[in-house]
Amino acid sequence: MTADELKAFCKQRNLTYKELAEKIGMTEGGLQNAVKKDNISEQTAKAIELLREIENLKEQVADYEALKAILKKALN
Repeated sequence: MTADELKAFCKQRNLTYKELAEKIGMTEGGLQNAVKKDNISEQTAKAIELLREIENLKEQVADYEALKAILKKALN
């Protein structure tokens, strides 16, 4: 993962570096240094990928719950 990809990830999800750092167990300064140096560790990249997967799964669950509610209402 490059610094530009990390920046795009934050922008897409409307996250500050501080918020992202908290979510993946880093300090804001550590994350900012990694971005400045364009030296995103493999561990950081994998943590971000897992966060992305978790967020996608949460969206899928929310969609499923909405569909479930619609079907329940239609069947009653």
